[in-house]
Amino acid sequence: MNDLVIGQIVRSTAGRDKGSWLIVTEIVDENYVKVCNGRDRKISSPKKKKIKHLKKTNFIHPSIKERLDKGIKIGNAEIRKILEVFDKEH
Repeated sequence: MNDLVIGQIVRSTAGRDKGSWLIVTEIVDENYVKVCNGRDRKISSPKKKKIKHLKKTNFIHPSIKERLDKGIKIGNAEIRKILEVFDKEH
């Protein structure tokens, strides 16, 4: 069962982006989500990724979640900054 939510920070465990921090931008179905990091994967073209290839964290960025839910535009620089701070803390 998918227990990821929009705005949640996850870490890739497989693929070319293995080890990188990502933010969930969309829930596609029970097996897939769309993620971005603001650098290689922009918010305008998120990567469709299997949930089993992601390690979830318990951190959900409230501002990102709220804005994505409402369809408000988010900048790639903002996502990069959030993930950079998160990476330094973990």
